[in-house]
Amino acid sequence: MDVIQQVNEILAGHGTGPENTIGILQDIQTTFRFLPLEALERVCEKTDISPSQIYGVATFYAQFRMDPVGEHIIRVCHGTACHVIGAKNLTEGLQDHLEVKDGGNTKDMKYTLESVACLGCCSLAPVIMIDGDTFAKLDRGKVVDVMKEYDESH
Repeated sequence: MDVIQQVNEILAGHGTGPENTIGILQDIQTTFRFLPLEALERVCEKTDISPSQIYGVATFYAQFRMDPVGEHIIRVCHGTACHVIGAKNLTEGLQDHLEVKDGGNTKDMKYTLESVACLGCCSLAPVIMIDGDTFAKLDRGKVVDVMKEYDESH
């Protein structure tokens, strides 16, 4: 099914007014893992939502992504506890192991690496989260071991 057909199906479950913008964008992102331009253009064609309204909502809320992401998202906590105990080392270890910059995707689009302000696991610091799985009390070596094990199981 192409992008237009998928967006048409999403729109069928929502109204056409601007009050439906967030729900529509959430469904598009769930489908594509980001907000493709072609999908957003289709929303504007088929609803009463203007391009400026779509763009305003999509860029205001941190939950929305305008660029493609990897199959798995690795979040490195850089909150106070994790920062003090070595979050920078985790990020650097992952960058070296995955050959990716913070905020970027691996060449094969398997992983996206991103630093985040807090994952809410302060007593387990430092931590990373891969998709919904949390890995705690890591150091640079352990985080590479976690990635090797994760690769084998996924």
